[in-house]
Amino acid sequence: MTTIQLGRTDLRLSPIGLGTAQFAGKGWISALTQTIPQEHVTEIIKTALGGGITWFDSSEGYGGGNAERAVAAGLVAAGIAPGEVVVATKWMPIGRTAANIERTINTRLEALDPFPIDLHQIHLNRGSFSSVRAQMRAMARLVEAGKIRAVGVSNFTTAQMEAAHDELAKHGIPLASNEVQVNMLHRNIESNGMLAAAERLGVSLLAYSAQAQGILTGKYHADRTLVANVHPLRRKIMGLNGKSLDRTQPLIDAMTEIAVSHRATVGQIALAWLVDFYRGTVIPIAGASKPHHASDSAGALNVQLTAEETHRLDELSKHLRH
Repeated sequence: MTTIQLGRTDLRLSPIGLGTAQFAGKGWISALTQTIPQEHVTEIIKTALGGGITWFDSSEGYGGGNAERAVAAGLVAAGIAPGEVVVATKWMPIGRTAANIERTINTRLEALDPFPIDLHQIHLNRGSFSSVRAQMRAMARLVEAGKIRAVGVSNFTTAQMEAAHDELAKHGIPLASNEVQVNMLHRNIESNGMLAAAERLGVSLLAYSAQAQGILTGKYHADRTLVANVHPLRRKIMGLNGKSLDRTQPLIDAMTEIAVSHRATVGQIALAWLVDFYRGTVIPIAGASKPHHASDSAGALNVQLTAEETHRLDELSKHLRH
């Protein structure tokens, strides 16, 4: 199976990963998503693995470790041994100093037991009482201690990403990744310097909301009554309304046409486009609250868009904002 190098590390990822925020259980995230029983989590993970997805992105912020524990339990139930997949998690900086990264690492390892932390990330670019450079020094010490394999960041600006890279470089450690929102309707990385900096520094961009929280699956365009079923807060965050659906309809129509020609789904086209258009610098993360969601996302690994199709979707999406 084709894999993509994570930054300049020795880790290799499937071109699409599985996000796990939906496994958080009770907490603030559950206000936006449904609570998923462990047996269903396990089925989702088994389905993702069966389709070729080999890396999983979590965080202590997803239910205070609930998602991490759910992922570990699901992988064990699927018969996966440590080292057979890549597991990523994140440290939440709000109200904490960099010293907390090292103080809490054993708690993170216990939550993910028996799986190691292949990629440890700073979840947000703000909220800590310590500087980005101090946070990177703490992460570097964890690498040197053998607690984690690679260091990443999340939601960092271009300047912050560069600062993190430069600080880690003093320790001979590459910055593996920056997890940011990237999809056809959110292409800010092209205009804010992040894509160019990532390519220059050898940093992978892990794309969350790769399907624009479901908008780019076309389901809301196909049946607009579904919009009313979305939690009002989530609807606002998504920018999901009649006007946004009208504005993005031509793109969805083109994606639907292309999907038919590939015997694929619209959601698969959204993921495949990210992989093809950004030539491996962007690695999408797909969410799944049901096994068939994981199956659909994994199916995108088998979709190879033509240069003409990739260009067509580029032209239709580059000026859109949902």
